[in-house]
Amino acid sequence: MSAQLLDGRLVSDSLLTKVRRGVQKLKRKKITPKLVIILVGDNPASLSYIKQKVRAAEQVGMSSEEVVLPAKTSQKTLLALIEKLNKDKKVHGILVQLPLPAHLKEEPIIRAIDPNKDVDGFHMVNLGEMFISPEGGELSPCTPSGIIEMLNFYGLPLEGQEVVVVGRSNIVGKPVATMLINKGATVTVCHSKTRDLTLHTKRADILIVAVGRPGLITARMVKPGAVVVDVGTSKVDNKLVGDVDFKAVSRKAAWISPVPGGVGPMTVACLMRNVLRAAERLSAAKAPSKSR
Repeated sequence: MSAQLLDGRLVSDSLLTKVRRGVQKLKRKKITPKLVIILVGDNPASLSYIKQKVRAAEQVGMSSEEVVLPAKTSQKTLLALIEKLNKDKKVHGILVQLPLPAHLKEEPIIRAIDPNKDVDGFHMVNLGEMFISPEGGELSPCTPSGIIEMLNFYGLPLEGQEVVVVGRSNIVGKPVATMLINKGATVTVCHSKTRDLTLHTKRADILIVAVGRPGLITARMVKPGAVVVDVGTSKVDNKLVGDVDFKAVSRKAAWISPVPGGVGPMTVACLMRNVLRAAERLSAAKAPSKSR
């Protein structure tokens, strides 16, 4: 048996086509969705991610701008920039590329972004909407949204499924667990304090791994016929690899996402969808009401 691929590039192309249509519709109303990406420092991985986002924005017809600040930028300076962008009516999406340099406090910076322009979906307002909404909310975190979108695209059921999420980050683990619960799945979240990881992973119908530890999940830890979603990314011998032993697990699982080419493209596509949604909402809010 050999697992079928959860091809993130194929699914993201489909989603980006829909986003492009939405952008064209707004452009006919003289509105061009604009994304501003803020980078503090010159982290090579962050620079690579930004290139992908800028390329995707261009692909769907959006405007994008990169603001690169020195690594020593103060909290006050960064917050002032965010406030300026919050007030700029031509800007629909603001994204602060993470991780930030150690001297900057992440939480106040995320909280400073206007929730209506928070296209990463990390603001507490958007996380709250995601928490109570079966559909995940309008501006939900991009990687978790991408995982759900990919599973839906391939017609893989979520309701009633045993799902194990390995990793409890605010960016992937916690939000994807919440989204899956809202879809009717039974969800277990494992992490570094979990006593017997294999005990949990072996009973998963759907296994989602987002840790960043190469080869963490071996074939013996996976139930035959499981769906395996690998979110982890690490460099080994200058090659990008995931958290799952792809070759061995592919012989046991029914479906598996590759690294690269799985969840990564979905994250970018869902970001573009969030920018479109933000532009639609902001333009609707400022449109003059018709007199009756």
